[in-house]
Order: sequence, then structure tokens, then C-alpha cells
Amino acid sequence: MEFVFLGVLLLVPVVYLVLTVGQLQGGSFAVVGAADQAAKVYVDAASPQEADALAREAARIALANFGFGAEQAAVDIACSGRCLAPGTTVTVVVRLDVPLPLVPAIAGTHPSAATVDATSTQIVERFG
Repeated sequence: MEFVFLGVLLLVPVVYLVLTVGQLQGGSFAVVGAADQAAKVYVDAASPQEADALAREAARIALANFGFGAEQAAVDIACSGRCLAPGTTVTVVVRLDVPLPLVPAIAGTHPSAATVDATSTQIVERFG
């Protein structure tokens, strides 16, 4: 009886810790992929307006692949000069609030384990 009680008492927090670390690792992979793909898509677009829309969609898809919604993330895009001018750089920063596992959002609250972010920079080709 004592073994079962102590086993459950010690095992439940360890399992929750493993779930939380796994969620954080998934969030880290998601933001790295989202930032990288968004920057690559941005520099290949025809116009800045199209580039912005395509980059945000690429980030949304990359986040969705890891089970995160677009409402949990913030995507910031900055250009070093005039956007899409040859030789300029485009930097994409993706920030994600990683939710705690098994904790539902109540009345507009979003309990998060941590905020992870990633940055990716791409150069617009001079000869395209």
C-alpha cells in the first residue's frame, strides 16, 4: 500500500515534468522552423505585400505542424532597407507562448509554461 501511494505521489509530478519539457521542446522546434521558412518565403516573393502574407502563412503552417495555433504566436518581419531590394536582408522573429500541458484556458486566460522565440535572416538575391 505504501509503495503504491508513494509511487503515485512521486510519479505524477515526474510525468507532468516530462510532458512540460516535451511541450517546450516542440515549441522550440516550431518557432525555429516557422522563422526559417517565413524568411525564405519572404525573400522569394514578387511584392512586399505578397511577401508579408506568404511569410505569415508559412509561419502559421510550420506552427500548425507542431500542434500550435497562430493565435499563440507573434510574427515580426523587418527589412534592413527597402523591402525586397537586391542585397537587403529580411529578419523574421517568431515568438510563441507555449501552453502548460493538460491545463485548459479559462475565461480568456492562457497559462503558459514559457515563451520561446527564434530569429532567421535571409538576404534578398542580387541577381534574381
